[in-house]
Amino acid sequence: MTTALDLLFPPLCVNCDRVGSFLCPHCLAKMTPAPSRTLPEFDEVRVCANYAAPVSTAIHALKYQGQTRIAETLGLLLCQALENTQWPVEMVSAVPLHPNRLRERGYNQAALLAHYLAQTHHWPFVPDAVQRVRETASQVHLNARERQDNVAEAFSADPGRVSGKSVLLVDDVLTTGATLSACAAALRAAGAVRVYGVTVAGAMVQDQQASVPGTLVEVV
Repeated sequence: MTTALDLLFPPLCVNCDRVGSFLCPHCLAKMTPAPSRTLPEFDEVRVCANYAAPVSTAIHALKYQGQTRIAETLGLLLCQALENTQWPVEMVSAVPLHPNRLRERGYNQAALLAHYLAQTHHWPFVPDAVQRVRETASQVHLNARERQDNVAEAFSADPGRVSGKSVLLVDDVLTTGATLSACAAALRAAGAVRVYGVTVAGAMVQDQQASVPGTLVEVV
């Protein structure tokens, strides 16, 4: 949808600088589908694309360069990933940031994506269904086992909001799945009956320190 802001400041493709959209059709055609994933505590997980240009470029711009308008473009990819699902979603939430990190960044990129997805599908958006109860170290240089330990019991969920519900959890990038699974475990502990997940991208690389070869590792 074209807005007044688009007319004043036409969006540029974050990958090639073409005028007209944050991800132009030419670059979107280069997007490669991600393999299906299964994660503990989830009924099903969908991933839109592999973590590679142009998607990785767009996520980086959203996450680290303050280009929040890109969330709508990436949100459309999330909608496309769910087109053939029949998930009985009753609420949408996002992987939370710790309040300290949220203050530093000014926004939670996963919440922006989740909000767009919820609006499009007319699902209730509950941004605080899952809360981060302790700050965790950056996952960037941790192997798969260390990531699991890092986020263990880092999240909680409100039974009053999620008990008996089917919850769709949104994040930007799926790596080892440690963070998503920890959030889903908190939802299950609070009484959620179904937990689904969707992310914009997933990155498959060889992690020599991981217990399972070929696991997903963190990207920046």
